Amino acid sequence: MIIGVPKELKPQEARVSLTPEGGRELVEAGHEVLIEASAGEASAVADEDFMAAGAKIRPTADDVFGEADLIVKVKEPQPEEFQRLRPKQILFTYLHLAANEPLTRFLLEREVTAIAYETVRDADGRLPLLAPMSEIAGRIAPHVSATYLERPRGGRGVLMGGASGVSPATVVVLGAGTAGTAAASIAAGMEADVVIVDSELERLRAVDRLWRGRIGTVMSSRMTVERLVLDADVVIGAVLVPGARAPKLVTGEMVRQMRQGSVLVDISIDQGGCIETAKVTTHDDPVYLLHDVVHYCVGNMPGAVPRTATYALTNATLPYLMVLAARGLTNALAEVPGFASGLNVHRSQVTNQPVAEALGLSYSPIASE
Repeated sequence: MIIGVPKELKPQEARVSLTPEGGRELVEAGHEVLIEASAGEASAVADEDFMAAGAKIRPTADDVFGEADLIVKVKEPQPEEFQRLRPKQILFTYLHLAANEPLTRFLLEREVTAIAYETVRDADGRLPLLAPMSEIAGRIAPHVSATYLERPRGGRGVLMGGASGVSPATVVVLGAGTAGTAAASIAAGMEADVVIVDSELERLRAVDRLWRGRIGTVMSSRMTVERLVLDADVVIGAVLVPGARAPKLVTGEMVRQMRQGSVLVDISIDQGGCIETAKVTTHDDPVYLLHDVVHYCVGNMPGAVPRTATYALTNATLPYLMVLAARGLTNALAEVPGFASGLNVHRSQVTNQPVAEALGLSYSPIASE
């Protein structure tokens, strides 16, 4: 199979979807790997590194899209990439289609087969391709929060860990999944006063067993979320419904009543956000002030640490990529447990139910093809 890796075009997206080590594995397995020139440069991966691994460098994205059977990316195709995709070409990337109707409709019209990292499950029902980026975004969130709590950045002027005789910042994390637990652990390591909220009791028990009360655990309810948010210096939204839009747990009215200079970080923004007042921002312009509350809603947070993120992503995606390239789409989806759940669009049909429901489109199970 010919596998193409284009350079990412999303603003300030510096990751690349394959490492030289991953490329070598694919080449050794008999596949051809095409890399757009300078695709890995921002992740400190030179073209020469890819060439040494046996990959071939192509001068333009048009060359990569034009030759490859399988396009492997990090983020969803940007509008300027739409016309490069060919009918029946396979696209393997983060898609977040439930929050992107224009892209979904284009993929349907173009007859692209689209597999989304964020909806692939493993044999235990977990999300193995979303987990590494969720972990990184979760780890970044407290650092971002600490920065924007500083008065010159628009914050309340509160130090995350406080000082001798002075209380630390109060951090509320919504969601005890991979991103939420990572955020809570880093915030706790910064000596903040941390509470994590979730609707699944077993997740909260796992946090409590690990942290032994150092991180507070609270069962989610509307009244509880409202109470915690109004008392918080930092709220980190890390709510995920695989494939679907995130529920709005923090309302605009709650935000209006928050403390002046408090900070909201919405990790869920790729899926529409779990904070009603959140709108997507970029690394170039990451925050805005609304109701005197700092909002950080960057849609590709791991892009701030591209080398770490690139290697973490390839570690997770390569086993699936190897099977997909070796066995073809039908066999790979049938043979790898949970891989079929990653198929979002195929043969001009939406094959992921949460995506279809979120966008009001018809849903076609894979088995019905």
